[in-house]
Amino acid sequence: MEILLKTLVRLGLTEVDAEIYLLLATEGPQKGRNVAEVLKLYKQQLYRSLKRLQKKGVIHATLERPASFSAVSLEKILDSLIEAKKEQALALQESREDLLSRWKILIKKEYTDS
Repeated sequence: MEILLKTLVRLGLTEVDAEIYLLLATEGPQKGRNVAEVLKLYKQQLYRSLKRLQKKGVIHATLERPASFSAVSLEKILDSLIEAKKEQALALQESREDLLSRWKILIKKEYTDS
C-alpha cells in the first residue's frame, strides 16, 4: 500500500488525495463523512481533496445527497497521470530555448547593472 501511495504522490496527487483514492479503491464507494472518519480528516480538507480528485478524473461522485464517491480503476489513473506528466515535460522541452535565452539576458543585465 505504501508503494502505491508514494507512486500516486510522485505522479502528482497530494498525499491526502492519494490516501482518499486508495481508500475508495480498496473499500468501494463511500460517503464523504465516512472517508473523513476513517482518514481522520477535517471536513473542509476532505471536500477540497474530493473536488481535486474529481477534477482530475480520479474519482466519481453520485448525484444523490449526500454524495457517494468511488474510485476510477488504477489502470486508467496511471495512464492519465503519466500522460499529464508527459505533456508537462513536452511543454517544458518546447519552452526550454526561450527560457534559457531570457535567463541569459536577465543574467547579463544583472552583471551590467552592478
